[in-house]
Amino acid sequence: MNEKQYNPDLVFVRNNYDGNILVKGLFSNNGKIDNVPLKSVWRWQVEGNPQKEEKKAEKKLFSLPFVQNPDIFKSTQNSVAWLGHASFFIRINGISILTDPCLENLPFLPRLVKKPCAYKDIINLDYILLSHGHRDHLDIKSLKNILKYNPKVKILTGLKIGTVLRKLRRADYQEAGWWQQFKIEHNEIKIIYLPARHWNRRGLRDYNKTLWGSFWIETPETKIYFAGDTAYWDHCTEIRQYLGRPDLVFMPIGAYKPDFIMKYNHVNPDEAIQLFHQLGGRVFIPMHYGTYDLSNEPLSEPIRRIRTAHENGDLKGDLWELKVGELKTY
Repeated sequence: MNEKQYNPDLVFVRNNYDGNILVKGLFSNNGKIDNVPLKSVWRWQVEGNPQKEEKKAEKKLFSLPFVQNPDIFKSTQNSVAWLGHASFFIRINGISILTDPCLENLPFLPRLVKKPCAYKDIINLDYILLSHGHRDHLDIKSLKNILKYNPKVKILTGLKIGTVLRKLRRADYQEAGWWQQFKIEHNEIKIIYLPARHWNRRGLRDYNKTLWGSFWIETPETKIYFAGDTAYWDHCTEIRQYLGRPDLVFMPIGAYKPDFIMKYNHVNPDEAIQLFHQLGGRVFIPMHYGTYDLSNEPLSEPIRRIRTAHENGDLKGDLWELKVGELKTY
């Protein structure tokens, strides 16, 4: 029988769930580990990228719309701002939240858009949400600089991510399993850790030793869903069943080609829209595109596909296509 893990200090918001299933000591997607077949890796190497020339030509011209904005974190209104990739500022009911901070170049992976503000401008944070441990979502250098100006911020994340955060020494963090609600100081808000279909690795020996997931943020007036990183799955149908329909949905749309490898890791734009519809969301906020070059598709392709779907009426909701650094109130 497989072992299950959870945080015994936290409550479950789903009464028929009792912990994350471990397979041979590794975290899993409800008992299944999605290993990419070796033949698929070989196929990728042999076939190459059929969009190579298109991608190369576009890369010289493409850049994300950008606004330099040092005042993002001074906002006192309900608002959101995109810092690039999966990093967002969320202001809700007087509480300031930052998701998946990664504002730097990564090993062999340059950041393609500037930071919209300096680290000294990232202030007044109450919570940092870390969906999982991949370096493009949990960047130690970014976190160190952010903690310098936010020494009292609380980090909320998945099980065993603390093994990474201990490098920060002074980090105040809390870990949760799927469907568990964090204990936080603000009674007017709930933050819940939820499923995603993904995996984790930062080094050679830590494959799936830490958990991945998504987040639900709720006040009496507003519900927000932050998807983190996910492949296509049935989790959004379940989330709607137990928690209702979110107002704002932050959904990844990039890093999906070649499909025969990336389908184990990330949704493509059409799948992202399907998950949004399963949630019954009101506003679709795209992320995880254009900031780092992670896969075979041209950098602008994900947002072009989302834009076309919205124009054609295939996206049943509002689309907020944010500029990096743009502050939008809601």
